[in-house]
Amino acid sequence: MTPTNPLHLHRRTLLLGLAGCAVFGAPLATQAAPPAAAVPHTTGPGTWSAADEPTLARLLDRVTWGCTAQGTQALGGLGISAYLAAQLRPGANAALPREAQAQIDAMAISRTPIEALAADMEARNRAAKAQPTEDERKAALKAWQQDMRALQQEAAARFVLRALYSPSQLREKMTWFWMNHFNVFAGKGSLRALVGDYEERAVRPHALGRFRDLLGATVRHPAMLRYLDNAQNAAGRINENYARELMELHTLGVDGGYSQQDVQELARVLTGVGVSQRPPGDEPPRMRPALLRHYVREGLFEFNPQRHDWDPKTLLGQPLRAQGLAEVDEALDRLARAPATARFITRKIALFLVGDNPPPALLQTLARSFERTDGDIAAVLETLFHTPEFRASLGQRFRDPVHYALAGLRMAHGDAVLPNTDPALAWLQRLAEPLYGRVTPDGYPLDSATWSGSGQMSTRFEMARALGAGAMAAPPASDDAAPRAAPRTPPALAQTAYVRTLEPTWSPATRGALAQATSPREWNLLFLASPEFMHG
Repeated sequence: MTPTNPLHLHRRTLLLGLAGCAVFGAPLATQAAPPAAAVPHTTGPGTWSAADEPTLARLLDRVTWGCTAQGTQALGGLGISAYLAAQLRPGANAALPREAQAQIDAMAISRTPIEALAADMEARNRAAKAQPTEDERKAALKAWQQDMRALQQEAAARFVLRALYSPSQLREKMTWFWMNHFNVFAGKGSLRALVGDYEERAVRPHALGRFRDLLGATVRHPAMLRYLDNAQNAAGRINENYARELMELHTLGVDGGYSQQDVQELARVLTGVGVSQRPPGDEPPRMRPALLRHYVREGLFEFNPQRHDWDPKTLLGQPLRAQGLAEVDEALDRLARAPATARFITRKIALFLVGDNPPPALLQTLARSFERTDGDIAAVLETLFHTPEFRASLGQRFRDPVHYALAGLRMAHGDAVLPNTDPALAWLQRLAEPLYGRVTPDGYPLDSATWSGSGQMSTRFEMARALGAGAMAAPPASDDAAPRAAPRTPPALAQTAYVRTLEPTWSPATRGALAQATSPREWNLLFLASPEFMHG
């Protein structure tokens, strides 16, 4: 009989105690946030001026991908109001650390225009399928698939580097939110080559801008058009997939007051909106001059008037007046400015930044802000940040896997730039929330229940062990194996400004478990696996 290792038994006992808290509820803080009704309903720049240090640390946890070990010292000379203003309206290019930017600059997706990249991958795919023997075809297609996966991996690595190190944290956080809202699955067809450009040019520039601009950018991107099959949508061969999701998931919501007739009409509006397979700069297809004046080609996007349904259409009870691609824009204007869209979008933002059951009063406030500002996302967020409901939720929002992994990396690694993001991406795969990996168009769930099962907790504990050891090891090949990494001095998280600020607010169970840690490595593990760190 193999003797029991007392240290392993000790760690297991502590983890089981913390696991119960982490899975079954919010952290049992000794200084818990007051209920919404008890917080003064104030707005404007002075809302946060009187906030104490723990509240400010939790605020940073919420508006960033996770507070660093510096805690509120990371604000530098900025007050919290100035910090929030800078986050809501950042400059065009916030500088990354030199080592992180060098990794991004070396990527193929950074060095090669998407038009050339997509054309090369299409040509290689055709060449692989044309190989004379079965073995040669298999080998060529395998090489093509590997290079396609490498392009997706580059996009994911770029996202992680920006999420960890960009000063414009809120923009990076909202980029993930909108990528999840306007979800595309990289594993479909040629989307692996397109998903990085979709994030870079369609979503990220508008993450804090106007919703209508963001919506229009996604409608015109080949990744979305191929994912939801609108590239095959043509007069006489109607495909309703994109029209349905555009209303149900992207704008009005399932209860948004539209009918099946509206879906059919919108599908007709979207006929001819597709992707060009011709080389960049090639002449447009031959067609009558009356149609040719409506032809549009922008990069890989193409509006082909020969494929468009030109008959009159009615959408949401009103006729459409425009024609051609302008008809699409008129329909998008109508969808983006519908009251149902304001309610649906702001409720989803509240789920993301407040919690599972946002109060009705908060939802009404956010929807009014959306309508009043014509869908200005930054203005809606500014409204949200100055509500008592948002403040009361700080420290209570259960982190989904992406939030947990990135918060752990920001806490344990700080400003030390990861030389390789592959282990972090592998952990997201193990945690069942890989970037660009949601097959269905609804995006990953935002509720806590989806991510708080026992299997999820077990994997999080393994990641906490890797982070607490001071090196980002890849996940183990099996659940029974411990992740391996080069030996390194564990970070002294117990002595950080963040921990010193929040430690008095932790539950007695967490403080008691951490007091029994036998080494800095074990303390880090227990802290990163605690219910307090599982929430932000």
